Amino acid sequence: MKYTAFSARSMALAAMLGALSAVLMVLELPLPFAPAYMKFDISDLPALFAGFFLGPMSGSLVAGIKILLKLLLKGTDTAFVGEFMNLLCSLAFMLPAAFFYQYRHTKRGALLAVILGTILASVFAVFANLYVALPMYVELYGIPMGTILAMTQAVNPLVQDMDTFLLFCILPFNLIKYTITSLFTYLLYKRIGNALRRQLAARAVN
Repeated sequence: MKYTAFSARSMALAAMLGALSAVLMVLELPLPFAPAYMKFDISDLPALFAGFFLGPMSGSLVAGIKILLKLLLKGTDTAFVGEFMNLLCSLAFMLPAAFFYQYRHTKRGALLAVILGTILASVFAVFANLYVALPMYVELYGIPMGTILAMTQAVNPLVQDMDTFLLFCILPFNLIKYTITSLFTYLLYKRIGNALRRQLAARAVN
């Protein structure tokens, strides 16, 4: 059964996945080589699932709902910079993977799709932090870049300057985040997707 991105059922499913994504965003953990303000979560899993199951537009909707619900429930402690970056990186991860999976709709295609999404999003996060997030934090909070680097160096001695911060903190953090999210999605998608198709098909018949 084919579902369009803006059908009533697709919108309802995207809303539920967005709510689940917001919950997963709250369940965050620190990583030992990253400063305290960088937290690991798998909240992009529902958006990627939606991108595979319903298409890139629905995956984007899930990512947007996640951020909206997070702001409504918890507000922001980063002057919206963190939420903006989270949305950008979510889209940089989900969209390439979802578009590729539409092109090659096979198990191997799904594997290649999540690998592609992981690599592109991790590289994107490096440049987005360098040119968007870090300058915005410096401007909005008046925190010198040296202070940010010192916070990171306290937990990661490999960080000595901006280049090593990006190479040994931002890049591995996002590679780990998106690799784990990709792995869970790859392992769960087929089983959950097939069960969901059967359930929706049964409801359509009734």
